[in-house]
Amino acid sequence: MNRLSLHKQRFKRGLVTLALVCAIGALAWLSTRYPLQTDITGNTANTLSVATQKLLLSLPEDVDITAYINKGQPIRLQIAQLVDRYRRHKTNVTLQFIDPATQPEQTRELELGAEGAVIVAYQGHTEKLKFVDESTLSNALLHLANANQRWISFLSGHGERSPVGVANFDLGQLGKELAGRNIKSLSINLATLPSIPDNSALLVIAAPAVPLLAGEQDIIKQYIQRGGNLLLLVEPGNPYLDTVLQQLGIRTLPGPIMDNSARLYGIDNPDFVLAGSYPAHAVTRGLQIITVYPVTAALDYRQTAGFHTEILLSTETGSITATNPPSKHGTLAFGLALSRDLGSATQQRIIVIGDSDFLSNTYLGNAGNLDMGLRIFNWLIHDDAFIDIPAKTATDKNLQLTQTAVAIIGFGFLIVIPLVLLLAGFVVWRRRKHR
Repeated sequence: MNRLSLHKQRFKRGLVTLALVCAIGALAWLSTRYPLQTDITGNTANTLSVATQKLLLSLPEDVDITAYINKGQPIRLQIAQLVDRYRRHKTNVTLQFIDPATQPEQTRELELGAEGAVIVAYQGHTEKLKFVDESTLSNALLHLANANQRWISFLSGHGERSPVGVANFDLGQLGKELAGRNIKSLSINLATLPSIPDNSALLVIAAPAVPLLAGEQDIIKQYIQRGGNLLLLVEPGNPYLDTVLQQLGIRTLPGPIMDNSARLYGIDNPDFVLAGSYPAHAVTRGLQIITVYPVTAALDYRQTAGFHTEILLSTETGSITATNPPSKHGTLAFGLALSRDLGSATQQRIIVIGDSDFLSNTYLGNAGNLDMGLRIFNWLIHDDAFIDIPAKTATDKNLQLTQTAVAIIGFGFLIVIPLVLLLAGFVVWRRRKHR
């Protein structure tokens, strides 16, 4: 091979190498400008919901997030990853980490606890979050954009479930979730009040254990007639809300629902009712997660008093009510949504659920119960923009392995793989030796 041919080959190799380097550089640049990502988690936990994406497009100003978290805490990385997802849709979102130990005066001024907090600022308003996920952060941005504080009233004095109680049957955890979304809960006793407060966007009556006084029933009746929003949580065999239900054209069927379809989800107790599919309604729009209702009353209804009544929750085919003998086979409604137009821009909204346990401290964290509860409250107080923002929980964070699978994995990593590597090394050594 002469020198000219050698130079030509080197020149060609140089061109090929240069072309490869340019191609790799172009791909690297394109990957930064047009990133391509795929979310393979069970509930798309690493992707912002459509509602959040729409929210970010509607916020023109800068969003400043300051996380007061101690150095070295894993939560810092989780917050950074979450904010990065927001930056993909809104570039003017800033994140700053501050170690509370380095700013003791500011920490005391902001009343930050030992666990720290995240301060979200938008348009001169701030909101403090103790826990950060997509639901809480997006709702905080909505609150800051609207700057509206909502009040809801919980009826008390009859053994109802308390929004600040810590007992298993109370609604304290729900109250905390609502407070984190700028929805303040107030317990009221109608035996000492002449009427329901005017600034209350919603009245909640959660399974009273004793009868309401006649005067209290009159106040609730007048509240409904004036167009007040209402959430009724009833229980099987509890007659203390029958008068209110009759005003709405609703009655509870005798006995709790016995739902054999619960066995399909690994629950042997037929008292548990599971809802996995939902009728078309604003409350359940886009909801694709199971919700759990222990000891539930079936509801029967008729259209009345100008209300438009829709089924919100129902059982699967084959459910019965546990009477003697059992009755009412088939699909049973246990959640109803009522609405009535009071004017061109005003609508009265009422929801009746045949179970109050699903929002209790014991069951709120099960499956999609929290998500359903927040959707119900947001719809009732006319915060429709909040309904579609899910309270995501990781469905695939635990890996359940049988003892056999654990033994196979352990045996494979400790014995099989090392033996395979040793055998491969021996084969390569033998071949080289016989060359």
